[in-house]
Amino acid sequence: MDTQHLSTFVAIAESGSFSVAAARLHLTQPAISKRIALLEQQLDKKLFDRYGKQTQLTPAGRALLPHAREILQAVTDAGRALADLDGDVSGPLSLATSHHIGLHRLPAVLSEFSRRFPRVHLDLHFLDSEKALAAVEQGEFELGVITLGGHASGRITQRPIWRDTLEFVCAKTHPLAQQGPLQLSDLCDYQAIAPDSNTHTTRLIQRLFEGNELTLNISMVTNHLDTIKMMVSIGLGWGVLPRSMIDAQLATLNLQLPPLTRELGAVFDNRRSQSNAAQNFLAVLQSSTQAD
Repeated sequence: MDTQHLSTFVAIAESGSFSVAAARLHLTQPAISKRIALLEQQLDKKLFDRYGKQTQLTPAGRALLPHAREILQAVTDAGRALADLDGDVSGPLSLATSHHIGLHRLPAVLSEFSRRFPRVHLDLHFLDSEKALAAVEQGEFELGVITLGGHASGRITQRPIWRDTLEFVCAKTHPLAQQGPLQLSDLCDYQAIAPDSNTHTTRLIQRLFEGNELTLNISMVTNHLDTIKMMVSIGLGWGVLPRSMIDAQLATLNLQLPPLTRELGAVFDNRRSQSNAAQNFLAVLQSSTQAD
């Protein structure tokens, strides 16, 4: 199969549009359509159904997609491996990270890496940690820097970099802030603001409540911790945030509990040989803990 045809197929599958894929690949729409027609003819299978402006994969298209990604990734890896033989640190490095890590942990790392390796093109994407992990598993990114603890397959290596201590917080004007030492049960009478229940952070909190036979009362959900901080700071509910985010806008609740922690770090597919760029990025990332 022609890799150009496969890359066209993947671009349409990911964008859901022939026209968007054409723009992404800098081709005309007739050229895109011709490539797909040739691929369908070669495979003797229809790959897309079109309903007006909508484009959807057929069962054959869904079956082909993961294999097409693997083939294209293998071709990319082969070219990169040959370039890496010379010790060159250049080319693209695809990286997925969460908004919190990207805003609060990575800026110094990205700055140092870019200074030391200016010929590397960082392709940086912001995703929820769970989505970033899935994307790394599917070969969409070479590295992820995320909250660890998600459900990863055996082919994913998780490398801890930072440990986050989490604190229960509220606005200084919130009724909980006016109370002395608190029990976890005291929080059940008030609304909580938390990330989605599928996130590792909220699962940690839920397990804590369930372990004490208590019900967690989540009234508002957002996966952006900076948004949670804003909503908590204006008194809309209590929340759980990394200690590093707490400032004068918030009151830390005096709960009689052991510290609640989570790990942040890098994930990558251990079946893939790492590019020189990825290896050096991991080294810079690891060295960042010395200044943390």
